[in-house]
Amino acid sequence: MLAKLYSPDQVSGRLRLEHPGDPGMNVSHETIYQSLYVHPRGQLKRELQAHLRRGRVMRHRRGRKENRGGIRGAVSIHDRPDEVGSRLVPGHHEGDLIKGTLASNSAVGTIVERTTGYLTLLHLPDGHSAAHVADAVISQMSGLPPWFAKTLTWDRGAEMSEHARISRATDINVFFADPYKPYQRGSNENMNGLLREYLPKGTDLSVHSFCDLSVIEAEINDRPRKRLDYRTPREAFATLIAQRQSGVATTA
Repeated sequence: MLAKLYSPDQVSGRLRLEHPGDPGMNVSHETIYQSLYVHPRGQLKRELQAHLRRGRVMRHRRGRKENRGGIRGAVSIHDRPDEVGSRLVPGHHEGDLIKGTLASNSAVGTIVERTTGYLTLLHLPDGHSAAHVADAVISQMSGLPPWFAKTLTWDRGAEMSEHARISRATDINVFFADPYKPYQRGSNENMNGLLREYLPKGTDLSVHSFCDLSVIEAEINDRPRKRLDYRTPREAFATLIAQRQSGVATTA
């Protein structure tokens, strides 16, 4: 599990989920940390610790200074349906771009569903203009069930200038967060921090193919989450699909 970049807390929670009532298969996250930092020596210690997910050595100010122009027809986050504010109703997403070096003009789009934490990555091999981003959003989000693709909240970057075209093609309502308030898209901001393990700052992100991004997306969606009782986003999504299908069958 550490090799899959699960944190010690996620390993501990996942073991409880997979082996309930079996003390021999349960271990606390503190014990895992102890085994990583106290007992191993030499090469073994280095190999084990290499699988721990890296954290920042100091806190950084949240948000970033942005020079953003106005977006025609932008609908404010404050006009979203009330149900978006909770995580009880699926289908509401948050999105953003992770950018590479200026010289490469590269970026990867990231979209996170609020209820399950399910990640969708956007491959942008030709740049991150509004047209390219809209094409990628339409292509990826059209593959999701309509009940799982209701709204999308983005920041006020110019890359979303063609939001109306996205809405027409997908029936997804697009909303825009307030300037300089990334916490309004907290799920997406947290996800972008995780993705920097795979897509480091100061690198050319165009080297990552569609297949590369699919592998990253799958690994993140197969990582257990504490708020999901250590189930994975993929499992949470699958449960929702099963519940919908069961409801349809019962109605029929």
